Amino acid sequence: MKILHTSDWHVGKVLKGQPRAEEQIAALAEIVQIAQAEQPDLVIVAGDLYENAAPAPESTRIVTRALSALRRTGAEVIAIAGNHDNGAAMDALRGWAEAAGITVRGTVRHAEDHLITGVTAGGEAWRCVALPFLSQRYAVRATEMFDLTGAEANQTYADHLQRMLGVLTEDFDGTAVNLITAHLTVVGATAGGGEREAHTIQAYAVPATLFPASAHYVALGHLHRRQAVNAPCPVHYSGSPVAVDFGEEENSPGVLLVEVAADTPAKVREIAVNATRPLRTVRGTLEELTALRTGEAWLRVYVRESPRAGLREEVQELLPRALEVRIDPDVLPDGEDGAPRARRAGRSPRDLFAAYLEEKGHDDPAVRELFDQLYAEVDQ
Repeated sequence: MKILHTSDWHVGKVLKGQPRAEEQIAALAEIVQIAQAEQPDLVIVAGDLYENAAPAPESTRIVTRALSALRRTGAEVIAIAGNHDNGAAMDALRGWAEAAGITVRGTVRHAEDHLITGVTAGGEAWRCVALPFLSQRYAVRATEMFDLTGAEANQTYADHLQRMLGVLTEDFDGTAVNLITAHLTVVGATAGGGEREAHTIQAYAVPATLFPASAHYVALGHLHRRQAVNAPCPVHYSGSPVAVDFGEEENSPGVLLVEVAADTPAKVREIAVNATRPLRTVRGTLEELTALRTGEAWLRVYVRESPRAGLREEVQELLPRALEVRIDPDVLPDGEDGAPRARRAGRSPRDLFAAYLEEKGHDDPAVRELFDQLYAEVDQ
């Protein structure tokens, strides 16, 4: 059978104030085109369909239309909630999803609810454990279905997930293609650069040995860099099809195409998604920035000029796609270590602000004048 593995769409994500709905629509349209060309039997969307738990109506339209379009290619579709998604809200869409032939799992309910089975058009049987993201807070509640003792309830996050997967995969044998999809961090995997840090810390990381050797393929979401994980079975992150922040500019957006049979090891092929604008970090003086050719990329700029009022505007006039403008740390003062701090008692706000600017290397008369105007307005 063929499986198309994608994750971390983050529809609704705004980059430094720049909406990216058009790019997200284009990336999802390209994924649909890949599905049309490759004709997979199953599409797995491994979480973080949305950027936040309260998506705008437009974001909901984008996601539901993309899922529907993937289903229209003839593939079965399974989508699970990630840590950015509202699992309960996704479960509320299950009526619509089931009518459309799409399987959605937003929260952990009963064990049997998370083992999905099917048969391909070619007669290949498959089963897929679909495990949406679980916070530490709800991990114990989710494992209560397994009749825990008090000692078991106090075990770690990884222990709870291992127990759940152990129950859900106990019927994995050689009669079908055995699949797992989950949204989590595996120890040793590399973060993509734009993930929510609170949910990638060590307390949320699980060992690769969590996954049984009886699984033919594990489709993971959560980390935005496409990669394979060393494990008892094939474990892969598909990565995000849209780089969500400048920390991900070196990532290669795309999806994974998996070919596997019950008696044949999985073959995994990377397919690039090229519909979005690249993200790029550039450095230089204004003169050096003038000579740059940055194409359609969104830019983060480290400008090598002394700080002054209006510098950001000058950079953005030169580079209209500059979404973030910073002073290059190499041109800033070494810092405050060892320097005496200005005494505050008896000094006016204007004097204190001027001293602060001088201390930080921002001694610009135009900035001081702007401060005076603002202070005069609020001090009336």
